[in-house]
Amino acid sequence: MSRLLVTLASLAVVAGCATPTPYQAAEGSQPGFTETRIEANRYRISFEGNSLTDRETVETYLLYRAAELTVESGYDYFTVVSRATDEDTRVMTSGIGRSPYAGFSVNYTYFHPRWGWHGWRDPFWDDVSYRESTRYEASAEIYFGRGTKPDDPSAFDARDVMSNLGNQIVRPAAD
Repeated sequence: MSRLLVTLASLAVVAGCATPTPYQAAEGSQPGFTETRIEANRYRISFEGNSLTDRETVETYLLYRAAELTVESGYDYFTVVSRATDEDTRVMTSGIGRSPYAGFSVNYTYFHPRWGWHGWRDPFWDDVSYRESTRYEASAEIYFGRGTKPDDPSAFDARDVMSNLGNQIVRPAAD
């Protein structure tokens, strides 16, 4: 019975991890958004997603957080001074043959006096699968302004951004 409970608990944890990163603050090793105040009206913001969160979502969440922070701080628009999206791709192997030599075929052919010539393929080398995992992190430095948004492609009306992107924001499930 206890083995069953441990198995179910493990499956619940794995299932909870198998979703894209929701729009949330980063805490510890949990991905999400972070912000650092540089000056009274200037911030560095970033959003990091897990391997199931696509690039577009990460960049959308970054813009939404910039707009949200602008309104929370009592400003009307924000201007993006610099912006970047980093990609981290890793290839992972699984299976019995996880070694630096995985993927090489090893064949043995030998002669046995009683049965003659025999060939054997070593399953240690062949039972390997590969999986590629990509994580994105978008970051930007922004500054806030009041009044009418300037005629600048780097400037965004914070309330318009929140209104237009709000339906794409997925918040964490309530516990």
